[in-house]
Amino acid sequence: MPRNNVFYAQSGGVTSVINASAAGVIETARANSDRIGRVYAGRDGIVGALTEDLIDTSAESDAAIAALYHTPGGAFGSARYKLKSLDENRAEYERLIEVFKAHDIGYFFYNGGGDSADTCEKVSHIADVMGYPIQTIHIPKTMDNDLPATDCSPGFASVAKYTAVSIREASLDLESMYPTSTKVFILEVMGRHTGWTAAAGGVASDIEGADPHIILFPEVVFDRERFLRKVDSCVQNHGYCTIVASEGLRRPDGQFVSDAGTQDVFGHTQLGGVASALADMVGNELGYKNHYAIADYLMRSARHIASETDVEHAYAVGQAAVEYALDGHSGVMVTIERESDDPYRWRLGSAPLADVANGEQAMPDTFISDDGFHITDAARAYLTPLITGESHPPYVDGLPQYARLTKQPVPRQLNTDFKV
Repeated sequence: MPRNNVFYAQSGGVTSVINASAAGVIETARANSDRIGRVYAGRDGIVGALTEDLIDTSAESDAAIAALYHTPGGAFGSARYKLKSLDENRAEYERLIEVFKAHDIGYFFYNGGGDSADTCEKVSHIADVMGYPIQTIHIPKTMDNDLPATDCSPGFASVAKYTAVSIREASLDLESMYPTSTKVFILEVMGRHTGWTAAAGGVASDIEGADPHIILFPEVVFDRERFLRKVDSCVQNHGYCTIVASEGLRRPDGQFVSDAGTQDVFGHTQLGGVASALADMVGNELGYKNHYAIADYLMRSARHIASETDVEHAYAVGQAAVEYALDGHSGVMVTIERESDDPYRWRLGSAPLADVANGEQAMPDTFISDDGFHITDAARAYLTPLITGESHPPYVDGLPQYARLTKQPVPRQLNTDFKV
């Protein structure tokens, strides 16, 4: 008898649209119930598979699954957990296959970024080694937009929209008060190695010289003196200065300006505080009154201002993952392929996991202005279609209404526990 149940899990930092991908998976699986059994979700990502803590999504109503389309966060729980190499800890992989076998799982859909693609590839490999038939499809998700092999990653466009809207609105605030109050405002945005999120702030500049006046990218080495001269010039010319700064800003020695001195489970440096460091420079060296804001979790969870394009992308890649698996595909990531900027047209494709796992898509040099402080027309042409369109959640009594799932556990079949 074929193993036709699904294991779906969410991984890494969640976004405002990752649940739309979950809805795409579950609704498409339900529409193909003649070939697909139950969809089990891992509670807290891949950890749920290792600990045999599965959620039976068949217990959720059609209305609840549909509501995932407009619900932020990770409905089934996510995790920052990276499987070790096969040589380092074969037991982890054997445990996964043991759990999959116990629950008749023949499809593995992992929804996340580059590290998740790596996990997906490893599971595909060990399944082949152990002779266990399972189809593995990676569903892209990352607010950083740094996944290779795809034009963009679901989760990014909504963050980009948040950045552009926030700096435009904050700039109007500053413009109103600068003669007698704040002269410099800094918005710190997420983005470790690539400046996609910071670049999105540049779309707010609809005319030359408009806010934001300065964008600081990880791709451009931070020069303290040059930065301060630019800030001073903006204040002298405009009366005030607005700045979008990436958390991944680096000094000439390669160190992060905002290095917190700690690392996450993937070995990534924990960042945060670049806006505070920049504000201190501006205040101490130039004497300008300043304020800063750190967007952080607010930008990645802001479903109320999500990009319609992003939501459509997110649902489509979840839907395609199921369709690709039913067509016999495995060991691939669903990709988004751009056909044109204006009018914006796109289609879905796929890429081998080996081309995605642990890779990184850098922002092209042609997207950064010659002085290194802003974006080019090419960047604007790329970004504008992604942030276009609104997809508001339903509101009741002034507040957005989001899905609340029952998360019914699947009865355990194994007698052994597994510690993570």
